[in-house]
Amino acid sequence: MIKALYTAATGMNAQTTYIDNTSNNIANVNTTGFKKGQVDFEDLLYEDRRLPGTDAAQGLQYPTGIQIGSGTAVSGITKVFSTGNLTNTTNQLDLAIEGDGFIQVTLPNGELRYTRDGGLKLNSQGNLVTSDGFLISPQITIPQQALAVTIGVDGTISVTNAGAINTSTVLGQLTLARFQNPAGLNAQGRNLFAESVSSGAPIIATPGQNGIGSIRQGFLERSNVDVVSELINLIVAQRAFEFNSRAIRTADNMLGSAVSLIQ
Repeated sequence: MIKALYTAATGMNAQTTYIDNTSNNIANVNTTGFKKGQVDFEDLLYEDRRLPGTDAAQGLQYPTGIQIGSGTAVSGITKVFSTGNLTNTTNQLDLAIEGDGFIQVTLPNGELRYTRDGGLKLNSQGNLVTSDGFLISPQITIPQQALAVTIGVDGTISVTNAGAINTSTVLGQLTLARFQNPAGLNAQGRNLFAESVSSGAPIIATPGQNGIGSIRQGFLERSNVDVVSELINLIVAQRAFEFNSRAIRTADNMLGSAVSLIQ
């Protein structure tokens, strides 16, 4: 009965983490390019009171064993990189990735990060930056005389200048990165991911090539969080938490009954 107390406690701890993750998913339902987290559970070590297949008598074996589990634990939280809905913003600096891939971002210290948030802006020098002011890599600078910016499906960025409205000038090529295991990326906030040993090295390519998705100008990718599913997850987690707490109360009552026998 003492073991039941600790076993049920692991269940309550695991469901607390499950609720924490679900709350984060719901909080980011309107975050551009956000990818929801999925909690994975695993059972803990077993107390082997009798292993399956041990000898019961000469020439006979027990078909089943007696193994008492120790509860559950969270084995990991997996980022799900399914594509969110694309919303038309009509903003010429907004872009969405149809398919796999990440926009490369350069931090002030020169390190690279990766994002699905295509809500780009211009800084005072005309450079394309993220909402936090981080430069896009490769760096693209829009001239002051530009009247319109065009971003092709292959990432080609061109502008129409005031002096030649019928002629477009190509400024550069936007390349994207993909990873063998995107779920292994290190989420760092600000809609940014960092490369890790688990993710593997980035594969850089032109949009639409080498397994990388194409660019849609004037669109943004919304969060892939399904609010209805997350609300159901909250209910399931709450009930599981209550069942584990009830198991603790039951074990406590049984202990109380045992103690009362000697009073």
